[in-house]
Amino acid sequence: MEESAKKEDKIKEFESAALEHIDSLFNVGMRMTRNREEAEDLVQETYLKVHRFSHTFKEGSNLKAWLFKILRNTFINSFRKKIREPKEVHYNEVEDFYLFHKIKSDRASEDYSSGDSTDVYEFLEDEVKNAVDNLPIAFKEVVLYSDIEDLSYGEISEIIECPIGTVKSRLFRARRLLQKSLWNYANERGYLKEKQGGRK
Repeated sequence: MEESAKKEDKIKEFESAALEHIDSLFNVGMRMTRNREEAEDLVQETYLKVHRFSHTFKEGSNLKAWLFKILRNTFINSFRKKIREPKEVHYNEVEDFYLFHKIKSDRASEDYSSGDSTDVYEFLEDEVKNAVDNLPIAFKEVVLYSDIEDLSYGEISEIIECPIGTVKSRLFRARRLLQKSLWNYANERGYLKEKQGGRK
């Protein structure tokens, strides 16, 4: 009887620890589904699976990464078919950006691609979110896990079940797409020209 009580306490302790990550799971769920109701359903189903499969969690391993893996698999199996995904991206579009980037004036390139890029992001907070939302799901998820949830390459590799090299490649390409998208946005609104003029 005492052993059963200890087991039950351990399960409750585990589930309490898992619930500490509910906000992170919901935020990623929102970015994946782009719909609050769908995100809430996704998180609810994730936690039902967490309860059901808590015995499969290896003590000492990364709980947050394990939870994201369940969330991701639940999304793929139950929700992805319902979601309208952004258009497929062609890798040559990303590669073309290197040329696009190089032909800009040195001054403009420095404004965006150097350490000064953060002040562009401060002005474009909503646009950054939109740009992330519009990434293809394979790119979007690595950005969310790495840049929003601060997970390591190894943890992301475990979640998406891909080699670390693939994680790095997708993250690199995703950031290039974001850079291109945000450059266009800032340039169209004259923000980069204003910066350029202010530095003369």
